Amino acid sequence: MLLKMDLVFAVLVLACLQSFVLPDSQGVALFSLRKSLNISPNQLKDWNADQINPCSWSNVKCDRNNNNVVSVILAHIGFSGILSPELGALKNLQTLSLQGNGITGEIPKEFGNLISLSTLNLENNNLHGEIPASFGNLKNLHFLNLNNNNLSDTIPASLSSLSNLISLQLASNVLMGQIPEQLFSVKTYKNLSNNNLSGTIPESLSSLSNLISLQLASNALMGQIPEQLFSVKTYNFTRNHLNCGVILPHPCATDIYGSGAKSKPKLGIIVGLLVGLTILLLLGGLLYFTGKRRHKGFKREVFEDVPGDQRIAFGQLIRFSWRELQLATDNFSEKHVLGQGGFGKVYKGVLSDNTEVAVKRLTDYERPGGDAAFQREVEMISVAVHRNLLRLIGFCTTPTERLLVYPFMQNLSVADRLREIKPGEPVLDWPTRRQVAFGTARGLEYLHEHCNPKIIHRDVKAANVLLDEDFEAVVGDFGLAKLVDVRKTNVTTEVRGTMGHIAPEYLSTGKSSEKTDVFGYGIMLLELVTGQRTVDFSRLEEDDDLFLLDHVKKLEREKRLDAIVDRNLNDSFNVQEVEMMIKVALLCTQESPEDRPLMSGVVRMLEGDGLAERWEEWQNVEVARRQQNERLQRRFDQGEDSVCNQDAIKLFGER
Repeated sequence: MLLKMDLVFAVLVLACLQSFVLPDSQGVALFSLRKSLNISPNQLKDWNADQINPCSWSNVKCDRNNNNVVSVILAHIGFSGILSPELGALKNLQTLSLQGNGITGEIPKEFGNLISLSTLNLENNNLHGEIPASFGNLKNLHFLNLNNNNLSDTIPASLSSLSNLISLQLASNVLMGQIPEQLFSVKTYKNLSNNNLSGTIPESLSSLSNLISLQLASNALMGQIPEQLFSVKTYNFTRNHLNCGVILPHPCATDIYGSGAKSKPKLGIIVGLLVGLTILLLLGGLLYFTGKRRHKGFKREVFEDVPGDQRIAFGQLIRFSWRELQLATDNFSEKHVLGQGGFGKVYKGVLSDNTEVAVKRLTDYERPGGDAAFQREVEMISVAVHRNLLRLIGFCTTPTERLLVYPFMQNLSVADRLREIKPGEPVLDWPTRRQVAFGTARGLEYLHEHCNPKIIHRDVKAANVLLDEDFEAVVGDFGLAKLVDVRKTNVTTEVRGTMGHIAPEYLSTGKSSEKTDVFGYGIMLLELVTGQRTVDFSRLEEDDDLFLLDHVKKLEREKRLDAIVDRNLNDSFNVQEVEMMIKVALLCTQESPEDRPLMSGVVRMLEGDGLAERWEEWQNVEVARRQQNERLQRRFDQGEDSVCNQDAIKLFGER
């Protein structure tokens, strides 16, 4: 009997030991990813092969109930290497984000085994090969982003079976062939621009009433554009071989680029085409002139870095050496990244005298004029001095780099304080938000109306409004469009950056003005009031509007103030001030730039001067416009093209 008990005890001990030493399959899969990505010894130190449970590892989240890995986020860390096929073992993984690294190789077909996956983001890597057909197994996938890689071959038809897909982004690859007929079952947002896609646009696309954004620019598509596509809120068919068919009363241009409501397709097309033709003529002349200069041996200036650690003063500005900024940022370490936008990354740095700074490393630096032109633009920015504008300390140039140096803002940006609150940090209270609204308005008013020449910001949003030690608003990133290749920056802004912030006329024509900034300011006010992002796919799950502006407009019409205001405020706000801010925001975001106020007018309205009169006038116009749009939509749905065209032409003439 004793021998039998000893035997049972030994078996139990052996079983326990085996369960202890056998590695967790999830940990094995993740550790194989760590090895395949060429991670340095200082990165992901806690991803230890000897540690069985990966739920305590950094950048990994698990379901608390069963310890299944549900999220792996390793974005913008600077990894190289390849993707491990063993990652396909994570059957419960819901989010995989590896964007902004230097990953090469192919996407493993085993990723098709990630049957719980909801978000897959591999944007901005160097992946090549085909998109695995096994992706058709990812029935729970909502967001697929493979932008800016080197993926080739055709788009697999299996993607058409992903009925839950909300956003499909395959831009800036080398994909080719016909677009699969049923691919556009994607509900809201799709971007296939900058590929080598050919053939015609599938007719099935015309039946999608819930399509919000369609980007097909810079492909080799041909044939007729289905008429219903012009009811899409934002579309871009430029640089293809397409035609508009017979829906327009004049010949159709080859470049079609639009942003408009579903109820006004014809008017948006007419305006967009007229402006587009003008831009084409201007671009043609510019390209001809540029080509002649190149043939004459025009070369970019080459200049050297400031030697050693020597600083050179240019009036108020300091020209830093590359070496000094390299040391200040620990060789531009990813752990010092404060943020990233359309103009480049921002790093926290500490100078040799212990001064904390923010160093912006500009992208798209190759610009005619070289060092001298860059210095002129930098000096122009430095002259703009206002309490609500971020002061430029200095700059640095080398043959391959352009850097700007600013004071470090301890309280970061308004966007950080609204949406990236860490445990224990206080919520941005209402008086501070009101103060931010006033300060930002005054800073933009100064740029537009008191600088000579005036400065257009072009990217006004909560992420570009910083907070000083007193939580006073400080507008940053102004004037940067002058310092980089504007053509590249515009593309970046449209495709990657700030959907929902950009004024309709800037999106459709590429032209910006002070009224473009007014639109962005209005959207920023809505960010302050709601605390929400300007584009939120989760709202679609409640059959709500994707864009914050549309969402607030609807709630304002329904007089649901409680549903608009940020829940984090816990009812601690001034109702009259909130209503005032919403009204100003909606006046600033009118579709026509001519209808928007100047920033000086915005400041006056925030102070209570003239808001009531302007709001009443806007409401009357808005009601009439909405009724007329509904009539146009009904006629359009019934196929009364001739009537629609006449009304559209009449509207165009009145505008």
